[in-house]
Amino acid sequence: MFGTVSEERAVKVPASEAWKIYGTLELPKIAVGALSHMISKVDVVQGDGGVGTVLEIFLHPGQGQGPTSYKEIFTVVDDEKRVKVAEVVEGGYLDMGFTLYRIRFELIEKEETECIVRATIEYEVKEEFAANASFALASIQTFVAAMEAVAIHLIQNYDNNHI
Repeated sequence: MFGTVSEERAVKVPASEAWKIYGTLELPKIAVGALSHMISKVDVVQGDGGVGTVLEIFLHPGQGQGPTSYKEIFTVVDDEKRVKVAEVVEGGYLDMGFTLYRIRFELIEKEETECIVRATIEYEVKEEFAANASFALASIQTFVAAMEAVAIHLIQNYDNNHI
């Protein structure tokens, strides 16, 4: 069973400013700080934020029946198109019968001082675990919360630096 779920948020900063967070390892730092009730920590296993970077994400127990940790690898970090893609490669959703769990962030220039951030989850789950697809659908809310946290960070820091 294959599926996708996507959410978008407008942010009142240029896409180039937002990419300074989304295109780097600043994204997990801000997410952990703002979502400490959901994410306990993120370790950089290898890499510098580019393609091939591996992160291990630790979630607090009690976040439903979902995973408590997983590893993901950045498969795309395109500075020109402002797209970052990560795939879960160990634990987490793979332990729940998923054969694919891919997270994609895209930054779309809307105006000179505004952009759209789109988060998309693509997943494939074995038929015998089809009921677990609901975890992929629900997990988009974690990314939406991270997008909101980054938007607040960007607006506060962009406004303070561009007065």
